[in-house]
Formats: sequence, structure tokens, C-alpha cells
Amino acid sequence: MPNSYEDRILRVLNYIHDNPAGDLSLDTLADVAAMSRFHWHRVYRAMTGETCAQAVRRIRLHRGSIWLVQSDRTIDQVATDCGYLNTASFARAFAEVFGARPTAFRAAGRLLPPVSDLKSGDFRMFPVTIRNEPDRRLATLHHVGPYYKIGKVFETLMAICEARSLWPNISGAVGVYCDNPEVIPEDKLNSRAGLIWQGADMPEGLEEYHLSGGKTAVMIYKGPYAGLADAYRSLFGDWLPKSGEEPADMPCYELSLNSPRDTAPEDLLTEICLPLK
Repeated sequence: MPNSYEDRILRVLNYIHDNPAGDLSLDTLADVAAMSRFHWHRVYRAMTGETCAQAVRRIRLHRGSIWLVQSDRTIDQVATDCGYLNTASFARAFAEVFGARPTAFRAAGRLLPPVSDLKSGDFRMFPVTIRNEPDRRLATLHHVGPYYKIGKVFETLMAICEARSLWPNISGAVGVYCDNPEVIPEDKLNSRAGLIWQGADMPEGLEEYHLSGGKTAVMIYKGPYAGLADAYRSLFGDWLPKSGEEPADMPCYELSLNSPRDTAPEDLLTEICLPLK
């Protein structure tokens, strides 16, 4: 059965994701967890491997990177929406994590126009190989809404694993994206945050999902998650038409090769997997 400490961790992570501009002080998060400030800090760090302050900063700046690339918010507004009192402090913190100030990051990571408006030479190039992928059994949580918000669901999934010591039964993280975001309204997009499950019984509260293997085009993307949409456009708008391959009637999925908890954004590695016929 899930324990009370797991519930507290999940409450706090959900609160941080839902209130990036709010008061996320240690006292506030201790209140959300219904624990004393002193003991809550120790429990959170022991169960997640990072302090509350580190989690708040990471989640706020990740959300900021998405808004810089995928919205028309001004940098001042992004700073405010991420809970920073002024743009200068936001820019300093952002540069420390992403290696570029917000203006430069936005200029470098701005999403390309729709595929129909592009010539092949306009696509960024990413390496693609064709592999025979195995069938995978996933322990998942379902997400409905903007794909960039699946990070909140992955945080929940990771916290459950930490609280229940499930890691010996897990061999990787997978995001499954069931809908086309250029066709389906953002608030109705279906996706799954999953972990490759090697255990016997599925953990309580997690949904079993079978990911079929087979012939698959695998694009390797290195960089912040904010730039993944760029890689997808390259895969579908450039590589696929030239490859002579035909996609299978299955959703794309992503294999995370490292974690934003301990990896700099520019070093994050993601395999974008497109099942083929």
C-alpha cells in the first residue's frame, strides 16, 4: 500500500508544478506536506535525492524554458510566471542551468514554422537509425493535456518509485505520445509517463501498458526538452519522406537516456522512436 510519506511527496510535487509563480518556500511546502519544517526537509531529501529548493528551481526553470520556446510571453512575463521577483534574477538562474541567457535561448530554440512552409534545407539535422525494438511492459500514469506538462506526471512516477523502493524492477523511462499535437486540441492530448517494468505484479496505482516492438526509426536528440518539437518536425518533415519507409499505426514514444535531476539541460539525451511497417 502507498505510505503516507509517498502521499506527502506527491502532494508537494503537484503543488510546485501547479503553482510555479506562487510561494514555494520551505515553510509553505512543509504546510502542504503537513509536517514540521525541520523534519519535512530531511524526509524530502532522503526520499527524492534533492532538496525542496533544488526541486523548485529545477521545475520553475524547466517550465520557463518551455514558455520561452513555445509561447509569445515576454521574458519579463516568463520570469514573473516562474516565480522570480525580477528578470535579472531569473536570467542569472536560467543561464546557470541552461548555459545561455533567456534571450539567447529563445533565439536558438525557437520552434520552426509548420512543416508545410519549410524547405528541406531548413530542418535541423539529427541522427536517425533503424532498429528492431523489443516489446516492453510499462508501469504508467496517464496524462491528458499539453505534452510539456507530462513532466509533472513523471515527477509523480519517480516519487512513487523512490517511496516504494521500486528501482530494482525498473530498466528505463518511456514517454508514449498517443495524439498528434498539430491536430488534437492541446487540452485533449493523451500521453503516458512510463517505466519499463521488470517485476512480477504491477505496483498498486500504476497502469500496465504494453508497448509493441519491431522495426523502428530512432532519432537521437541531445538538448533541453524544449527543443523536442524541432526534432519531431525534422523526423516527419525531412527524414521520413526521404527514407522510403512508412510509419506503423502506432504512437511515437521517447526513451530517456538520462535524467534532468542530475544532467545539465544541454546534455539530456532522448531517443525519439517512430514505429515502422
